[in-house]
Amino acid sequence: MVSTSAADTLLIDDFAVANGPSRLGTPWRLVTDGVMGGVSAGELSLSLVDGRRALCLRGEVRLENNGGFVQAALDLAPRGDLDARAYTGIRLLARGNGETYNLHLKTAELRLPWQSYRSSFATGPEWREIRLPFGAFEPHRTDLPLDTGHLRSLGLVAIGRAFAAELCVAEIGLYRDGPSRGAQDLRDMGSLADAR
Repeated sequence: MVSTSAADTLLIDDFAVANGPSRLGTPWRLVTDGVMGGVSAGELSLSLVDGRRALCLRGEVRLENNGGFVQAALDLAPRGDLDARAYTGIRLLARGNGETYNLHLKTAELRLPWQSYRSSFATGPEWREIRLPFGAFEPHRTDLPLDTGHLRSLGLVAIGRAFAAELCVAEIGLYRDGPSRGAQDLRDMGSLADAR
């Protein structure tokens, strides 16, 4: 199992290494509904988009033959699991074509390919930070709660309806919420008053 420190962020990838592995040492891969007889088509590419290196998922999601997805998938550890219990959720720096996309998580407990934990996010033509707290991930075809101590993989997914997909991600990682700066300032002021 890969343990994470208690830093405020853990960078999974910033795509700085051309055609290289993620910052976790694992490669991104394209998965489509072709694995189950669907006809959706897609491609993954590293591109320079508005001055940022990014992983771009492009494709055509089609519903024929019970299909309906294209995905950029990443294992979160070379062997075993990623322990993300010290973090609040997943952070993305992303842009797209105005469509809604999913981020899927899989854990060690999920054995079937259609099981996952899912959260959706909207995209637009400008780069924006997206934060998906672990508490916002819904179980899909499983009754098990999300165990962030045993994350196995993640997927950036265009799914569920026929549409043209174009999603670019310049950074992806884990984030942790701490006390707000204002609350810390108030505590510091209280300590100063007590010292007087």
